[in-house]
Amino acid sequence: MSIKLATERHPETGQTSREDSPLAVRGMTVSYGQKPAVFSVDMTVEPGKMTAIIGPNGAGKSTLLKAALGIHKPLAGTTTVFGKPVGAQRHRIAYVPQRASVDWDFPTRVIDVVLMGLYPQLGLLGRVRPAHRARAEDCLTRVGMEDFASRQIGQLSGGQQQRVFLARALAQDADLYLLDEPFAGVDAATEKAIISVLKSLRDAGKTVVAVHHDLSTVTDYFDNVFLINTRRIAEGPVKTTFVTANLQDAYGGLLAGAQMEALALS
Repeated sequence: MSIKLATERHPETGQTSREDSPLAVRGMTVSYGQKPAVFSVDMTVEPGKMTAIIGPNGAGKSTLLKAALGIHKPLAGTTTVFGKPVGAQRHRIAYVPQRASVDWDFPTRVIDVVLMGLYPQLGLLGRVRPAHRARAEDCLTRVGMEDFASRQIGQLSGGQQQRVFLARALAQDADLYLLDEPFAGVDAATEKAIISVLKSLRDAGKTVVAVHHDLSTVTDYFDNVFLINTRRIAEGPVKTTFVTANLQDAYGGLLAGAQMEALALS
C-alpha cells in the first residue's frame, strides 16, 4: 500500500494551513499540446523548512514551479504566497532559474547581476548607492565569489555562474526562495557552498523550495519532500515521506527496488 500524507492542515494542530503557507498550490494543471505535464496538483509548503520537489525526468517538477510563479500559464489552478495571490507577493519571492535557461553571453559584470536583486528597491532607473553595492558585495562573499565582482558573467564556469545567481537571490532578502535544479552541472565544491547557504537561510526562518534530481542527497539536504509524476504522489517530512512505497509510485520501474530501499533508509 502506498503511503499518502494529507496536505490540508489545521491551526489547532499547529500544522500549516493554506493561509499560512509560504507557497500553496491548488488544482494546478499545465499542458503542452494534448498531454498534461502537471495534472490537478495540490502542494502546501511548510514555512521555515527546506523542501525538495522530486520525481523522474519529465514528471513536471520544473513546470510546477514555473506555473506556480506564473512563468508558465496553467490551464487551471491557483497559487497563493503567504495567503495572498502570487502577483501581490513577488517582493517576498526570490527565484533562481535553471542555469541552462539563462543567456550567459549577455555582456554584464558579476556585481551588476547581483545588483539586479535590488531592483525592486531601486527601480529600473534608481541610483546604486554605496550601501547597495556593499550589500551586493556581501552576498558575493556569502557564496565565495567576492573576487569575481568585476568579471564578465560569461567568463565564469557553470558552478561559478550558479553561485552568482544565488547571490542575486540573497540580495533580494526574500522570505521564500525557489530554485530550479540548483545543483545541476556544478562541481562538488559549489554544491557544498550552495547547500550551506540554503541551510543558513532555513535556519534564519526563510523557506526554501528546490527542484532536485539527486535522490542520494535528499535526506542530508532537505526537511520535506514533494514527490510528483504529473500528479502529486506524496508530500511531507523526509523521514515519513521519502520511503520505498512513495518512491515506487513516483518512479515505477525506473529505479531498481533495492536501490529505492537503500535510498529510503539512508
